[in-house]
Amino acid sequence: MKHLLLIEDNETIIMGLKYYLEQYDFMLQVAHNVQESNELLKSKVFNLIILDISLPDGDGFELCRKIKKEIDTPVIFLTAKDEETDIVKGLDLGADDYIIKPFRNRELLSRINTVLRRYEKSSEKSEYIKYKDITIDLQTSKVYKNSNEICFTALEYKIVLMLFSNQNRLITREQILEKIWDLAGNFVNDNTLTVYIKRIREKLEDNGNYITTVRGIGYRVGEG
Repeated sequence: MKHLLLIEDNETIIMGLKYYLEQYDFMLQVAHNVQESNELLKSKVFNLIILDISLPDGDGFELCRKIKKEIDTPVIFLTAKDEETDIVKGLDLGADDYIIKPFRNRELLSRINTVLRRYEKSSEKSEYIKYKDITIDLQTSKVYKNSNEICFTALEYKIVLMLFSNQNRLITREQILEKIWDLAGNFVNDNTLTVYIKRIREKLEDNGNYITTVRGIGYRVGEG
């Protein structure tokens, strides 16, 4: 049985999700605000957290930042905030998905299962990925160059991980957008990805040593 934490103050949503998800062998625990969620997270371990942004005593964005800093637990935002800036901010903070209210229970269930499968699959991988003087520690989600840590945002890290875990293979821009921005691709364009690749290269101090651009198609780490 998977244990989920729902951080939400709308009783109608709470009751509906509790009834629905428990039919699919999920144990759902509820926190109505930031304070309650912090107390629960100190005492219990959850497989996944579903988080609203607008909470009575705080900001879901800041709570997500804290969660991702302290524990390795997937987070799905479930919120009425549908502005592009909010979605990008949520994903940049490390959220694994972003679902806009109103929503369908079956869609939420599908996304929960997708995120959980992704986490289970990633835990089966080796602990490190290495390429030249770059090392990615999969346990801590940190990237090092010659033992010096490079600080990436959560979304930058996901792009780096995808490229460096597929060494010598061409990864198309479409593949990156599909995997990295999954289920939010309706608002992401090529220009956004280009900006992220540029920032990643700057942080890596990449002068053509790591990521190669295949013009009009995508990117490759290695010779191919």
